[in-house]
Amino acid sequence: MTGSAGAGATREILVVLGLAGGGLLLAVLAAFTPWYGESAGSGRVEVVEMHAPTGQTEGDEVVATR
Repeated sequence: MTGSAGAGATREILVVLGLAGGGLLLAVLAAFTPWYGESAGSGRVEVVEMHAPTGQTEGDEVVATR
């Protein structure tokens, strides 16, 4: 099954490959480009502390104890 491809088919394949390459380039840029500027706070690494609410729990509600 040997066939000859005309200039139109070659042009169509090149357009498809060009669009695929452009999409791949955009995906790589989106994955590896930082989407943020500088942090609003200090540039140091900070530990964030999380505390559970004090009191007893009944179901989904927190009952404050004194």
